[in-house]
Amino acid sequence: MDSTDRSPVLRPARRDDIVALHRLIERSVRELGAPWYTTEQISSSLRFMFGVDSQLIDDGTYYVANEGERIVAAGGWSARRTLFGGDQWKHGADAPLDPTTDAARIRAFFVDPGSARRGLGRLLFDRCLADARGVGFRRLELMATLPGEPLYRALGFAAEERVELALPDGVHVSLVRMSRAI
Repeated sequence: MDSTDRSPVLRPARRDDIVALHRLIERSVRELGAPWYTTEQISSSLRFMFGVDSQLIDDGTYYVANEGERIVAAGGWSARRTLFGGDQWKHGADAPLDPTTDAARIRAFFVDPGSARRGLGRLLFDRCLADARGVGFRRLELMATLPGEPLYRALGFAAEERVELALPDGVHVSLVRMSRAI
């Protein structure tokens, strides 16, 4: 790809992307989350909840959208029980889901603020939807942030539950549990 080409290219995330992914996640959460969350909620969320889930990378179900060499978006899906959160949030083994009875998880979508509202979330979602469908899942589930909720509604998800999540430092963050059929 020519370095001037700005067409996004999806590829599976690699472990050597983790540093760049942490930077992307921080920019995305701080800038795109600012209209919905306080500075304290954003800082606490980045410390305790938002981050890279390396299991998704190892499973080959986490993708990045590159423009040239730059990662401008990331997101994935999972056939494991964890619904949300990076490595720092998870505790214990991440058991597999049964596609015949469980919903696949849509996980950790983050977009660089300078690339927001250009269809990158939909591009990532379409890939995740095809992958989950391809291994037999019939439903998808996710935990949306408030800035992510409009995207997921546009992708056919419905809110099932609004959650006030207490983080370890006592800060509360509003999230929305959503699902849809495949």
